Amino acid sequence: MIELTSVIRDLREELGRAIVAAEGESLRFELGAIELELSVALERSGQAGAKVRFWVVESGAEAAVSSVSVQRISLALQPALAGRNQQPFISGRADAYEQ
Repeated sequence: MIELTSVIRDLREELGRAIVAAEGESLRFELGAIELELSVALERSGQAGAKVRFWVVESGAEAAVSSVSVQRISLALQPALAGRNQQPFISGRADAYEQ
């Protein structure tokens, strides 16, 4: 299982690389809302003041976590660049249209 924070951090890093790759490209895509649907396991330790942790269940691992309740959640994330009032752009290749 992977912590939900790790999944979101990795997504942020991947999007950051795509934004950098878009600079100077003639074909770019405006980055809109990102929707994730994940299977998560909830864990709460018995200690006082403990927090609930969300673990993303990897593909095919749901049977292995039978002692933990697995739930499906959907997240809608709206990307924004810090300190800028504009939508981020990511690049893509369209070989048929490139000159």
